[in-house]
Order: sequence, then C-alpha cells, then structure tokens
Amino acid sequence: MGEPAFDINAVNAIKVEISVVIGKTNIPIQQLLKMGRGAVVELDAYQDESVWILANDEPIARGEIVLQGDSIAVEVTEAVTGYFD
Repeated sequence: MGEPAFDINAVNAIKVEISVVIGKTNIPIQQLLKMGRGAVVELDAYQDESVWILANDEPIARGEIVLQGDSIAVEVTEAVTGYFD
C-alpha cells in the first residue's frame, strides 16, 4: 500500500504565535497601572539594532525593522542555527 494522503487541514489547524522583540525595559507595576492608552514606553533598543523573532516564545530568527509606506514590517536576516536540531 502507498503512504497515507497528506491532510492539509491538519497543518492549517496548527497555531503558531509569532512575536518580535524590539527591546526591553523594567517598569514598576505602579507605573504600569497608571499608564493609559497612547502611553510611550522607552526601550533599551536603537534604531538600527536587529530584533528577535520568536515562534511560541522560542527564538527562531533575527531581523530588521523595515518601513513600507505607513506600515512597519520585519525582514528576516538570519535564522537561529540549531533550533530544529
């Protein structure tokens, strides 16, 4: 007999959360609770610094922030080696 048919629905059902870490900061909880909509949080990152790309909170790549008109995008520049080993 042949191999079982590939079920694309099974692949479509997999949930992966992608996050981009631009920078980090420490904020006292009291200050965080006082923040409202539109508050600005200063990060420890610079404009040309690379960012981490995470899949389900695990680092998978590095990238750069790219401005495209009114949109902000992330360009993958380097895969994290050894992640899938």
